[in-house]
Formats: sequence, C-alpha cells, structure tokens
Amino acid sequence: ILYGVNRHNNSLVIFDRFSLPNANSVVFATSGAGKSYAVKLEVLRSLMMGTDVIIIDPEREYQHLAEAVGGTYVDISLNSDSNINPFDLPRAIGEDSTVADIIRSAVITIKGLVRLMLGEITNEEDSIIDRALLETYAKKDITETSDLSTIEPPLMQDFQQILEGMDGAQNIVNRIKKYTEGTFAGLLNNPTNVDINNQLVVFSVRDLEDELRPMAVYTIVNYIWNVVRASLKKRILIVDEAWWLMQHEDSAKFIFALVKRCRKYYLGVTTITQDVNDFLSSTYGQAIVTNSSLQLLLKQSPAAIDKIVKTFILTEGEKYI
Repeated sequence: ILYGVNRHNNSLVIFDRFSLPNANSVVFATSGAGKSYAVKLEVLRSLMMGTDVIIIDPEREYQHLAEAVGGTYVDISLNSDSNINPFDLPRAIGEDSTVADIIRSAVITIKGLVRLMLGEITNEEDSIIDRALLETYAKKDITETSDLSTIEPPLMQDFQQILEGMDGAQNIVNRIKKYTEGTFAGLLNNPTNVDINNQLVVFSVRDLEDELRPMAVYTIVNYIWNVVRASLKKRILIVDEAWWLMQHEDSAKFIFALVKRCRKYYLGVTTITQDVNDFLSSTYGQAIVTNSSLQLLLKQSPAAIDKIVKTFILTEGEKYI
C-alpha cells in the first residue's frame, strides 16, 4: 500500500508491511502531529487490500471510520452491554499446541490480570492464585482431555468461590469482591457476547475509569489474541496510546510477548504513543521498538527528541526534520 512520497526524488513509497521480517510497527508523535490521520489512512488502504483490522481506541477517535466502512464498534465500559470474559479459551488452535498448553497459557495470562486488579501480591498469594485458577477451570470440567469447542468457560465469580474454599486466601477474596459484587462488577464477570466477525472492529475504552483501563485493555488484547490464534488470516492490531500499558509491568510484558509471537499467526501489531519518554523508559517499550520492522516518526516534542535520537540512531539532519 502507499505510505507516502520520497522527498528526494518524488517516487512513491509503496510496500507491503507483511513482506518485512515482521509486520509490526511503532508510531511516535506529539499530539496533533497527524499520527491518527496517518494510521487511519493505512487502515483504509489495508482494508482495500483485504486485511482485517482490529483497533483499541482509548479516545473514541476511530468511531467515524468504523461507521464509514461498516465496521463493528464495541464500547467496553461498566454500563455497556458488551462483555469480554477473561477466562475465555481459544476455540481452535495450531496443531503444535495441546489443550494442556492452552490451559497453562490461560492461567499465566489471567494471573497477570489478577496482579493488575489486586496490585502487589506476595509469593504465597501468587501460588494460591495459581492453584485456584487451575481448579476454577477444572470445576467447569476443563482439563487436558477436554474438547475446547464445546466448553463453557468459568467466570470471575467461579474463581472467587474456589478461593473462598482455600486456606490463606481470605485477603485475596476481599480484594477480588470489588470486581464480582462491588462497583466494578460489570466489567470482568460476564460471559463474552462480542462478535468480531467483521473486517474492521474497534474496541472503545474511553468511558472507562482510569483505574480500570489497563485491565480492560489487557482483557481485550487477550481476547483478540485468542481469536487470532483460532483462525489464520492477514490481520493488523492497532493499540493507540500504548504508553497506558507500559505503566504496569504485567500489561507491558503481555504486549511485548504478543509483539514477539504474532508473526507466526500472520498478525502485525501497531503501537502508537505520544508519551515517548514513558514508553521508551520501559524495558518492554524498548523491546517492542526492536521487534517492530516499521517505525514511523512524526513531529516530536523537544523534551523527547534526545531519547528518540538515541533509540533510533538518527543523524542531525533526521533529528532536524
């Protein structure tokens, strides 16, 4: 697809990001520098070439785009009817993964989410949570011999019930109740009812409280990852304002793991950020840049330019531009 015009000789810059060593991309720019415009153009042109696009939209910037092309716009908030269950498992997956691997991977992912929900947890609590998650799946007859296409995944309240029957878990139960019975119960404790069978799907998290946003994005990305692994096709995932996820080690680690593994599943991840310092201060942020073959640098703030020059090894001329 067309990315622009080469200023040196007026030739066109046209290429397929899926022909690069990986299809990942990072976009760094200040507010108002045109990054959303550039990304939306890339989305439209990718859609014309038959690529599926999924967007995580923290500021409701992509709603008109979704409406214009007949895409699906999913609003994720405490009052919304759209729900995603963090305990979902991929329905079908490559032959190299056994059911035991899938369950183990799901437990590790949910443990990351629980850490985001509870904040600091001790080593003892960590092993209690680990055991409780395995038992939560077992309670719904999801074991190494299950057929994943017919299962009904557990909910957060099932996890709470298992914890209530375990020694030493009372403190965890008290903290988790906020998400099953308290103010935040609407977000993580319902079966998934989202249908993303569309070429363009946008998840909006604008109406979520700041405290809940990292958990919601983590859950959405995990859901998308399950969908991506269930059926192979050319897809782009766009994570706007990705510095949100860099503030928490678990979500930063999760996005990095996704960026590293997605090439195998024909997925390209675009991470967009205007808080360059926040993003690059994280070791995972640096690693995401290293694992992205395509890097789009638009106008930068003077405060961030030195870090950009150092990270991307720019010349003085490039820095000036």
